[in-house]
Amino acid sequence: MKMIRTLESSENSMFGKDFLLTWEKTDAELKLILELAQILKQMRIENISPKVFDSGLAVSMFRDKSTRTRFSFASACNLLGLAVQDLDEEKSQLSHGETNRETANMISFLTEVIGIRDDMYLGEGNRFMREMGEALDEGFSGGVLPRRPSIVNLQCDLDHPTQSMADLLHLVNEVGSTGNLKNKKIAMTWAYSPSYGKPLSVPQGIITLMTRFGMNVHLAYPPGYDLIPEIVDIAKKQARQSNGSFTVSNSMEEAFHQADFVYPKSWAPFEVMKQRTVLLKNSDVSGLKNLEKVCLDNNAKYKNWECDEARMRLTKDGNALYMHCLPADISEVSCVKGEVQKEVFEKYRMKTYLQAGYKPYIIAAMMLAAKFKKPAEILSKFVESKTLRVFE
Repeated sequence: MKMIRTLESSENSMFGKDFLLTWEKTDAELKLILELAQILKQMRIENISPKVFDSGLAVSMFRDKSTRTRFSFASACNLLGLAVQDLDEEKSQLSHGETNRETANMISFLTEVIGIRDDMYLGEGNRFMREMGEALDEGFSGGVLPRRPSIVNLQCDLDHPTQSMADLLHLVNEVGSTGNLKNKKIAMTWAYSPSYGKPLSVPQGIITLMTRFGMNVHLAYPPGYDLIPEIVDIAKKQARQSNGSFTVSNSMEEAFHQADFVYPKSWAPFEVMKQRTVLLKNSDVSGLKNLEKVCLDNNAKYKNWECDEARMRLTKDGNALYMHCLPADISEVSCVKGEVQKEVFEKYRMKTYLQAGYKPYIIAAMMLAAKFKKPAEILSKFVESKTLRVFE
């Protein structure tokens, strides 16, 4: 396979490391993940097994509801030969006060990868992942763990790297290469939702990743629906470094104008998420109900922030690629009024499924890069031996 041969001599500086934030990775590291994911997908198409593990465990920790990411993680682990065990905190000793440091080691004796989704608490999710990582370092250096499991961020309060990298791979396959993304415009916009409290990590993941590749990124939202300021600053800096652009406005129309790609997605305001975190930590049920009412009333002021056919006509040639991490709030389908008009969503529905379908390969690629010094060389052995995934 030509793709593998070009990668076999590549340096892999991600070996032995966690994948927590895309902006902590170099351009070369991000491209390696994309290329490994492409290889894995092609191997699947050609019915070649990439089971690099004969045995071993992958542990998933989901502190929020999930469909796509949960099943993508399980699929990725199975693809490489690992068994998946979900850690239900209510059924573990964590619910009885066991420390994170102790839990990290107790679940890791024969574990290769730990996938964590922790996006509920602003300022806590990414911190928790790093605390787990430090505990694993201690266990490995102390001889407790024969191998140090790698952590994959399945979504935190800051970033959603498996989603944004899958989105990037989707775009690469639309235009042909990362180089062809330069000067393409992507509109990352807020859109109305009849629910509240949606994390900031998807829009933050998009603006910080797409600005790496010289794209013209336009972030748009109603007044008050700001993202974390420090992360917006990262996007600005990266846009300058890549000779792309980064624009912030309060107009969905401006964002959609001549856009090549549009990503209308609801999120809760930064200030609201800070309040919500305090209320959640204090188990303040009454306070949470009051905050939800205030937020839903505020959301309702912006019901016109919908991805409809009229706005899609503002895009380049009226034919921009619609994107969504799913599930989308579809007007007259999943709700009365939502993020996207049903006619628009139906037109692009299969494309959004294709977009989601890259995630298992991205997660598997992150795992390969973390666990093997020369992942492409390992995969080439499977291709050369034509190890079948399904016997024919």
